[in-house]
Amino acid sequence: MSEFRFDDVIVAGNAGDLQRYLSDAHGEKIRPLCMCTPVGVPMYVAKIGEHYVIKRMPNTGGIHAPDCASYEPPAELSGLGEVKGEAIQENIEDGITTLRLDFSLSKTGGKAAPASSGAAADTVRTDGAKLTLRGTLHYLWEEAGLNRWYPAMEGKRSWYVVRKFLLQAAAGKVSRGEPLGRSLYVPESFSVAHAAGITQRRIAHMAELATSKKARKLMIAIGEVKDIAESRYGFKIVAKHLPDFPFMLSEDLHRRLQKRFANELALWDSIEESHLVFIATFGLSPTGVASIETLAVMVVSSNWIPFEHAYDKLMLDALTVHKRRFVKGLRYNLAENKPLACAVLADVLPKPVALYVEPPGVEQEDEDALSALIVESDMPSWIWRAGEEMPELPAPTLDRVARASMPAVPTLDEVNAPAADAAASSANKESAR
Repeated sequence: MSEFRFDDVIVAGNAGDLQRYLSDAHGEKIRPLCMCTPVGVPMYVAKIGEHYVIKRMPNTGGIHAPDCASYEPPAELSGLGEVKGEAIQENIEDGITTLRLDFSLSKTGGKAAPASSGAAADTVRTDGAKLTLRGTLHYLWEEAGLNRWYPAMEGKRSWYVVRKFLLQAAAGKVSRGEPLGRSLYVPESFSVAHAAGITQRRIAHMAELATSKKARKLMIAIGEVKDIAESRYGFKIVAKHLPDFPFMLSEDLHRRLQKRFANELALWDSIEESHLVFIATFGLSPTGVASIETLAVMVVSSNWIPFEHAYDKLMLDALTVHKRRFVKGLRYNLAENKPLACAVLADVLPKPVALYVEPPGVEQEDEDALSALIVESDMPSWIWRAGEEMPELPAPTLDRVARASMPAVPTLDEVNAPAADAAASSANKESAR
């Protein structure tokens, strides 16, 4: 369990009076210490709505203990290094994170929709200036802690959990001066008994889309794909938890989806227990029909951990079977041919280990780029060249059985869950007005 030091008092992350200590620290501008190391690591306190949350100081993730919820692998091992500080700007004074997005949340006139975000030729950039649609999904996924895995999480992730932490991750984030949560729609877990209430809350959350006139306002939807099917005059995406509210696709956008995300669609089709997550910008017609403007998809395991190819998935399976703790690397805006760590083992002390998976048939140029990344990194490395047998994984520092029986260290979102829940609820009520 996480513990935080306020002057000479140490408070558990799940303590009932944590809010009082956070309030005092915020008012007096005190930096609490995360006690994952003997000397502690400075944190900061932000106010969201009427509640307080404790956050990791920028660029200090590597200072935390590897098995701490605030630990963050070096940014250069994933696509985060390309966007941090430019597309993602965190202000520790007010706790607000500003996101620069490369896609629009409005549409004027009959302007054609841009290509699906993530298209290799024009929207996956490595300059880090703005977040693509896929990069935004990866950022929210990582902020929600959904790319982390501890053995105690087994069987505890569902769409309800995924949705809860995605909404919490959006709290305190703004784009173009507007709260991200106001423009984000993540469908509730569907229940026949509560279908009417779910529908009313959806309509209330999307009310702004129906009232905008000159520039048609767009929202961001994140959901699990149930089906991509042909409709009477085009195509549609049916989200698993929105059976009666499809997102319509033009024939052109559907064709580009099939071309750009052919690998993701093939993985989803071939791996029975996988999920396909979509992120899209969409608007409402005067008749209340949702139409997608831009779109990206991501395939995730049964534990909701993203993977890029079948060898990536085999790596995740091996780590899960061996009850390891790890952080999955995400690509963000990084081009497909750029190397990144598949995962970082967080249960190896004193230094975590970066795990790399090299698919068969890679070009020599890509091999050289991976070698350069490994040489430049201070983190120990492990490589599986997937044409060969998988080497033995680095042994965990703590006894495997003992670690498997330990409760999962909560993420910062879990520590702040009551506060973030209340803040998200407040934001939803405000947007409904």
